[in-house]
Amino acid sequence: MTTPLAGSQRVQVTERIFKSPSKYVQGPAALQNAAKYLGSLGRAPLLTCDAFVYSLAGRQLIETLETANFIVTHVEFGGEASVQEIDRVTSIAQSKKCDFVIGIGGGKTLDTAKCVASKLKLDVASVPTTASTDAPATAVAALYHPDGAFDHYVFFERNPAIVLVDTSLIAWAPPRFLASGVGDALATNIEAKLITNRVNFAGGIPGEMATAIREKCEDVLVKYAKLAYEANKIGVVTPAFEAVVEANTLLSGLGVEAGGVAAAHAIHNGLTAIEELHHLLHGEKVAFGIVAQLVLSNTPPHELEKYLSVLLSVNLPITFEQLGISDVTDEQLRAVAKLATAETETVWCLESVVNEDVVYGAIKAADAVGKQFVRKMGWKKE
Repeated sequence: MTTPLAGSQRVQVTERIFKSPSKYVQGPAALQNAAKYLGSLGRAPLLTCDAFVYSLAGRQLIETLETANFIVTHVEFGGEASVQEIDRVTSIAQSKKCDFVIGIGGGKTLDTAKCVASKLKLDVASVPTTASTDAPATAVAALYHPDGAFDHYVFFERNPAIVLVDTSLIAWAPPRFLASGVGDALATNIEAKLITNRVNFAGGIPGEMATAIREKCEDVLVKYAKLAYEANKIGVVTPAFEAVVEANTLLSGLGVEAGGVAAAHAIHNGLTAIEELHHLLHGEKVAFGIVAQLVLSNTPPHELEKYLSVLLSVNLPITFEQLGISDVTDEQLRAVAKLATAETETVWCLESVVNEDVVYGAIKAADAVGKQFVRKMGWKKE
């Protein structure tokens, strides 16, 4: 179930490898048509979701499938994508003789479902209820300790068999979740374009398609993130909203697996060392990681401001104050830098020379850059 972290070491690989889900379905009535798309995977799924998502969409999906003669085993997700939770859900799936797995909810629920399916050698269907990360489409899972601190990545041979995205459902999620997805997806091209001569998540080197996808992902976000965010505020599905949901979910996921991740995600992982940040969404921490990577890579001011503008347009944090840690100590930031530069972390994918001190300095400088840009723009949170 695990492989060496993509990009963590140079390897002699010449094959271009690209991975993707077998099928991606997105539209405002996708959930109503779930039985048509999921029937090829089996007839006795284990479906995991948390209590809130069950009331929001899980019950509806179960009823839809049972009407089509599926036998559904519902398991409430415990809240953390941890080894302990995966083992618990796997045991239930085994005892009920489930023949595929459905995860419905946010990134941690979907990552748990992927791990359970992998352990049992079953197909998995990802049904996101937000567009907050690219987790639904990837063959990667991020695991955490029960206390919320980052643990490790897990890599799978196969992507989810089906990704089912109901945009009418996602449009009613708080806009904060869409914004988080923008933060995660904006990192895709920023990170991958600086990675050279490294193996990707698929075990090969990126091809031309990888470059095209990640560049298109960024293009969509720069053009439409703000418009999609405004549509989300009033719960409507617009062309801009559909485009950003696809960028957050599919384009980012494919781009990450083909291209890899670097400092922005490593710094996200480092930020989990600060307990006060555990309530933040994945993409909110990645957003600040983007700023730090832009500093690390000595990004020209005009390019830096382009990205800062996108982040601020959807209320993503680019300063310590916006993260909610205005009184953060140097000791805490040292802990972040230490975790971000662990031996297996993706910060080492950067071609520039880095170490713990360099990353610590970049994190502090990112806050300064963010503060200056906020003042320049006269920005105030909506």
